[in-house]
Amino acid sequence: MDWKSFSYGVLTVFVLLLAITSFGYAHLGKVSAITGNVVGSGDSLNNIPEQCRVPAGQDVSSWKEHLGHHADTKECLKYFN
Repeated sequence: MDWKSFSYGVLTVFVLLLAITSFGYAHLGKVSAITGNVVGSGDSLNNIPEQCRVPAGQDVSSWKEHLGHHADTKECLKYFN
């Protein structure tokens, strides 16, 4: 195998990986359990209070609506931009 074929092979693999991640079939980075968005490595669930976390099986938008209805949990909305 010559260098030209090898270079084209590496480029093809890179383009395929880029396409797979852009269509959402794979993620590069850490996936947030709150919103499902890819977040930076410095962000974690440890800094979100327990009462503000989305319960299992609950939709994020309905949880945000629920938090907004209670005075003691309105401060939790700052975690959901």
